[in-house]
Amino acid sequence: MNRKFDLVLEGHSALDRKIDTKFDHLEEAIGQNTYAIGVLNVKIDRVEETLNSKIDIVEEKLSQKITMVEETLSNKIDTVEERLCKRIDTVEESLSKRIDTVEETLSSKIDILAADLSAHRADTEAHHGVYRVKEP
Repeated sequence: MNRKFDLVLEGHSALDRKIDTKFDHLEEAIGQNTYAIGVLNVKIDRVEETLNSKIDIVEEKLSQKITMVEETLSNKIDTVEERLCKRIDTVEESLSKRIDTVEETLSSKIDILAADLSAHRADTEAHHGVYRVKEP
């Protein structure tokens, strides 16, 4: 029985060594995986930093372009406003001059017509018997 017991102990010892060997292999594999994960994390961090940097650069360029477009549009709007104001002023001046000319012409014609009417009336009143002006 002692022999059987020794045989069991020997089997148990062999299994213990195998288990220890497997644990050593597992610890080594875990260590390698931990190292690989660390390396990947570093690479991911670098890629993230690179992408963030590129995004910042693109954002800055877009901001500058938007500012340039805004300034260009503002300048164009200002230019169009100035041109329209000048045109409106020119049209206003032209119309004002035309109105003044028409007013002077009509005033002159009205004065001539009033003088002609007054002369006609005086002539009509001078011929008492034939024509008579009646006031309404």
